[in-house]
Amino acid sequence: MSPTFDAFIGFYPTTDLAATHDFYVGTLGLTLARDQRTCHIYAVAGGGFLGFCERGSVALPPSVVLTLVTEDVDGVYERLVAAGVAAEAAPKHNAEYGIYHFYAQGPSGERVEVQRFYK
Repeated sequence: MSPTFDAFIGFYPTTDLAATHDFYVGTLGLTLARDQRTCHIYAVAGGGFLGFCERGSVALPPSVVLTLVTEDVDGVYERLVAAGVAAEAAPKHNAEYGIYHFYAQGPSGERVEVQRFYK
């Protein structure tokens, strides 16, 4: 019998948990689901979670991407740029993957993608 899973958590390192909290709650609007002192877990729609744990150093390769899906890609882009968040480029269409998206940089250098699927 296959196990039944209720949610997914992806954990990532951060060098500054307070800045990470400000970014994911204050700028992106996620909700803190669990405060485990040195780790914070944020709720994402659909039963998913992003977890960040304080570490002395962070070395995520650029191939590691935290992707958030929304219909309001342009609105999120504008909010991030207004908050001074570095974006790689303005949102654009990607026909190969059938998405509209952009990449930004999180507080610990993590690559954050915001996208929507073509309908």
